[in-house]
Amino acid sequence: MNQIPKPNQPLVTHIFTADPSAHVFEGKIYIYPSHDLDHDRPSNDNGDQYAMEDYHVLSMDNLASPVVDHGQVLHLKDIPWASKQLWAPDAAYKNDTYYLFFPARDHDGIFRIGVATSSSPAGPFHPQPTYMEGSYSIDPAVLVDDDNQAYIYFGGLWGGQLEKWQTGNFEPEATGPDASAPALGPRVALLSEDMLSFQGAPQEITIVDENGKPIPAGDEDRRFFEGPWVHKYNGWYYLSYSTGTTHKLVYAVSRNPMGPYTFKGTILTPVIGWTTHHSIVRFEDKWCLFYHDCSLSGGVNHKRSVKYTELHYNEDGTIRTIDPYA
Repeated sequence: MNQIPKPNQPLVTHIFTADPSAHVFEGKIYIYPSHDLDHDRPSNDNGDQYAMEDYHVLSMDNLASPVVDHGQVLHLKDIPWASKQLWAPDAAYKNDTYYLFFPARDHDGIFRIGVATSSSPAGPFHPQPTYMEGSYSIDPAVLVDDDNQAYIYFGGLWGGQLEKWQTGNFEPEATGPDASAPALGPRVALLSEDMLSFQGAPQEITIVDENGKPIPAGDEDRRFFEGPWVHKYNGWYYLSYSTGTTHKLVYAVSRNPMGPYTFKGTILTPVIGWTTHHSIVRFEDKWCLFYHDCSLSGGVNHKRSVKYTELHYNEDGTIRTIDPYA
């Protein structure tokens, strides 16, 4: 089960893993992925093929050490408010506590975001009895800033239901904006000191081009689709995300964690499989990109594998584009 990781190769092969959120806790790399199930259910734009039911935690002492699977740390049956689909999670550390943030459908089929806690980065995690009030959509990612203020970023189109929340209420028949209108942006909210609730209503993040004009919904090479992640480098906030239909990971930068963000370029070119989802973390003297593809399953979209590769910055702070198969 424990294997030495190699760049651009699956970290583990005994289970399918996706959507990796990587962090350095207690001097080690901990990866919080979703856990793809091996099944033959039909695929659709609503994401019904992604029927994940639990979470595992992976860890590495360093990039040359074996990957440890700490086993199941949270299961759907232990979450009172959730009905199905434990999709991409993230983790954070504050208040001497480890927090696991995760999306799931409630009993009305609406995606919400929950939080579970542990005294160890390896879990197990114990969920709160209800989802975070005011939460919706998918793909939570948490940044604990240098001043200890925590921000939660989230959102995803199509199966992630972000289009349904444009009025502030869930509108099941709502669709996205016209192609020429500004694209929907990810959401951001301040987290409370105890990390269990939002401070105020979530705000939409604006992503603009080099001229300050919002990226339009029809610009599928640059517009936000899902999987927001924010990290800091040289005083700048880097918002990276998946473009969805064009299968890229791209990024934008800002001096403010809540935006607006200015689009800069592509981090990762398309991988094998439909989805792309990632995290960026600094470990020792290297920056690493964790991502997934479907190479291990021969291209089956809901049987994905987490990988990593080194990420490099240019002198002007831009990120060099990575070809995962070069």
